[in-house]
Amino acid sequence: MGCSVCLWLVVSFCRVWGMGRGTRETVLGTLGKATVLWIPQEFQNLTQSFGMATWKRDTSDPHSKEVLLKYMNGNYTNYAPRQNHFHSSNFSLEILSTKRQDQRLYEYIISKDAKEKVWQIQLEVYEPVSDPDIQVLSWALANDSCTVTLNCTAARGDNVSYSWTGLEASSSSPCAHNGSLLHLSYHLNATSLACACTASNPVSSSTVTFNSSACSFEQWGSASPGLNLLLVVVPVVLVLGLVGVFTALYVGRLRKHTPLPEDNEVRTIYSQVQRVEKQKIPCSPPGTEHPSCTTIYAAATGLPPDTAQAPGRIQHSPRAEPPTPRGCSPLSQSPDAEPMTVYASVTLPKI
Repeated sequence: MGCSVCLWLVVSFCRVWGMGRGTRETVLGTLGKATVLWIPQEFQNLTQSFGMATWKRDTSDPHSKEVLLKYMNGNYTNYAPRQNHFHSSNFSLEILSTKRQDQRLYEYIISKDAKEKVWQIQLEVYEPVSDPDIQVLSWALANDSCTVTLNCTAARGDNVSYSWTGLEASSSSPCAHNGSLLHLSYHLNATSLACACTASNPVSSSTVTFNSSACSFEQWGSASPGLNLLLVVVPVVLVLGLVGVFTALYVGRLRKHTPLPEDNEVRTIYSQVQRVEKQKIPCSPPGTEHPSCTTIYAAATGLPPDTAQAPGRIQHSPRAEPPTPRGCSPLSQSPDAEPMTVYASVTLPKI
């Protein structure tokens, strides 16, 4: 019995040893999830027999490798315990949370005297596919038939592929298609036609269904939640924009043909005349004096049409001087007085 076991180990060792360096397999890992790197049963048996093995992986430097774990006669040293977990029962290495930088070439090496055997594992990391969404790119109704163009897309995922299938058991379903775009045509009197879009990659897949019960946008509310809102907002914005344009044109035309009103307003001017001391004018008739100055309140209308100016401006003309008696010089005026034309009727009191 003992010889049979020894012979079996020798045969197994020779068979594996004859595989040569560089025997490789590919393992698919999911981003953010655990990934286990298994080794064949033959390598497990050899590890138990010879008791020495090492887990390594490539680095960015092609001339160096990173040692992850060493195993010797039942004991092991894990150099990255927070990232990896070693299963001593089958000598597999588990990556606890797979990251993109874990996409490397891993090696499990068994040592025997001056020789070693290597099992290589190429790890490929993929982000899982999110739930796809169906969008209606176009639709047309003609001759009692509805023709729609659908687009199926997934927001997340690496190396995503798309396929369409019909829910009914038929090999000639109009839904059968490979690719994200589907051109679908069906008769309005036909029963409800359901098409399923599947988005998939090497590590995951997800499916969403499209129901073609009627040729209208109502059926697509469940397939594309943002479509209904888009169909409401876009027409409203267009209508409001057109109303604003026509309103602006109408107001501009109305202003162009409406004459500006004349400046017929009546303005009240309050003129304050400063009181001065009575003076004797030598050439004035006896008993004649200047009357006391008083405040004059007068209402002034706009200028005559032939002298009208632009609104907001007041025309100033040289102040009319009263006639000066012969041989007299005019009274001196205050330098601060500002000339202004005032249309008023003034009656001076008799003294």
